[in-house]
Amino acid sequence: MSRPWPARGVGRPPSSVEEVLDLVRAQGGRATASRRVLLEVLFEAADHCTAEDLADAVQARAPDVHLSTIYRNLDDLQRLGVIAHTHLGHGPATYQLATTAHAHLICEDCGATVEAPEELFHGLARVARARHGFVIDPHHFAILGRCATCTARAAAGEGPGAQVAASGGSGPPGGSGSRR
Repeated sequence: MSRPWPARGVGRPPSSVEEVLDLVRAQGGRATASRRVLLEVLFEAADHCTAEDLADAVQARAPDVHLSTIYRNLDDLQRLGVIAHTHLGHGPATYQLATTAHAHLICEDCGATVEAPEELFHGLARVARARHGFVIDPHHFAILGRCATCTARAAAGEGPGAQVAASGGSGPPGGSGSRR
């Protein structure tokens, strides 16, 4: 199964802002002030951050850094394998250090997010590789579905998924299966 690290044949993942900047320099990039501030924010972040979240935090420290610069830096850091972006359901992409990347299960009814253990995808990874020669990356997209609480509510005829469960369908009643 793929992992966001190792990047481009580099040994252990960088564990500090300075180590990332050394990697950037080694790959021919520049260690700019805006990149340093963005990395500081990423290393301090306790959760997934959207580009806008990161921009707010970076601009609180360095107001002259434009959103386009932040996006450019995110692209460069992702190309190096330092960060990973994930699509958590229907919202904007979120970013985190590649060393902390993990898979997600998202409840489409209540929005609950479950950090899924890597081993949950081992069987799928084996089958995808054996049958299709495909190596999956479970960190990039969230698996959408229904959490245990919402499943129980739907089975009991309560909550937003109750109508769908009662009709035996997998999408909104009378719809094409797409979400709101």
